[in-house]
Amino acid sequence: MFTDERWNKLKTVLLSLGIYDKATLRQTVERIVYRLRIGCPWRDLPAAFGKWNAVYKRFNAWSLQEKFMKLFQNLIVEPDLEWVFIDGSIVKSHQHSSGASYEQETVIGKSVAGNTTKIHMAVNAGGLPPPFSVTGGKVHDCKEAPELVAKLLSAKYIIADKGYGSEPLRMQIRDQGAVPVIPRKQNSTIGNDEMNWWAPRKTSFSKTQTQANQWVRSRISLKYRVFRGALVSLQISPPR
Repeated sequence: MFTDERWNKLKTVLLSLGIYDKATLRQTVERIVYRLRIGCPWRDLPAAFGKWNAVYKRFNAWSLQEKFMKLFQNLIVEPDLEWVFIDGSIVKSHQHSSGASYEQETVIGKSVAGNTTKIHMAVNAGGLPPPFSVTGGKVHDCKEAPELVAKLLSAKYIIADKGYGSEPLRMQIRDQGAVPVIPRKQNSTIGNDEMNWWAPRKTSFSKTQTQANQWVRSRISLKYRVFRGALVSLQISPPR
């Protein structure tokens, strides 16, 4: 699944995380990526990949050790955070993803759609996600936003929809030296007179606030929903 050039670059990062350089390392990583790309249950991995349980155990071990999160962090090099858009996306949990006992807390919650997980993501102007977090589907966007915004210390403009329109969040963004471009709700007594509507229009891909919000969702849909195994909860606890 990887070209030799890309694998050599990825292998260097993996080894820096303390992952042992086994002869089968490339095959193991490609099998994990295949499963995340297709979204099939572990037991349904093709027989050509070998024992599915071996691939699952390696994936689970790396997940518990937070190897994947460290990998994401190592792959972020000089992110362009001048314009940052934040939003959340509900992920429907598979019927087999809950019900069993588990020692650690899961990120599957009850919402109107049933068992769901929510991905809170910030993307830059290029659609790349410097930080993201995963919670239960019942967690409101505005509740998780302070932790997400705290990771955007170098952002100049943070753009979001009305779901993030709390005054404490605006104060946090200003304290970090950024400009909040978040419209207030229609029943707000403050109004939107101070709203910098021109901020999202300065980018080449957005003319209105609605289009700016759609940009975030399109990045999630087009770039990341192709990895169905990561965006459809098929196991008891999603990977960290």
